[in-house]
Amino acid sequence: MQRKYKRIFLLIIIMLTASIESVVYSAALSWGSKGSEVLEAQRKLKNWGYYTGPLDGAYGAKMYQAVIKFQKRNGLTPDGVIGNATKRALGMRITPATTTTPSRGVSSRDDYTLLARLIHGEARGEPYIGKVAVGAVVLNRVKSSKFPNSIAGVIFQPGAFTAVADGQIWLNPDDESLRAARDALSGWDPSGGALYYYNPAKSTSGWIWSRPVITVIGKHRFAR
Repeated sequence: MQRKYKRIFLLIIIMLTASIESVVYSAALSWGSKGSEVLEAQRKLKNWGYYTGPLDGAYGAKMYQAVIKFQKRNGLTPDGVIGNATKRALGMRITPATTTTPSRGVSSRDDYTLLARLIHGEARGEPYIGKVAVGAVVLNRVKSSKFPNSIAGVIFQPGAFTAVADGQIWLNPDDESLRAARDALSGWDPSGGALYYYNPAKSTSGWIWSRPVITVIGKHRFAR
């Protein structure tokens, strides 16, 4: 009798494990994701020469760069997100729950922190409203079909932001930058829908000067 109950107990454990695994595999992977599925993707990308970071199951900067490179070489949308198409190309398991396309929205804690880092790196010393406007530009890009459809994708798009190029993205954001990120995520857009901004005293790009300016906040011009 005891053996019978043990078998039933083991069967329940197996069913619960399968259920948990299907949930784990149901989500797209992006910046800040952690777990066994990220580790699986890291191993595959490392074996194929795309990934050079540690096998730690954490989706960070090196993982993002590896995914972008893999996507570009395999004709996929280079957004840094391991969704259905990228999972298939990597030979990873997909469940029916993952058949929806990731929306052009933001909500996770990791997105919030990353946006605050970008604001701190790009708009330190600017008035508070200017910091919120910089965050809003990132979110406007996420919503635009012209840019990657995730905060991490927009921020780490090659050549997009000086703070990423010079490493200031990794500075710890101050309280004001954290609040500005929260206000931008809540929908405040002092930029007026801008997709670009620049400091005319520092910018050397003739192209950016050609963009129609919407508003000026502090040292930044915000443009379409």
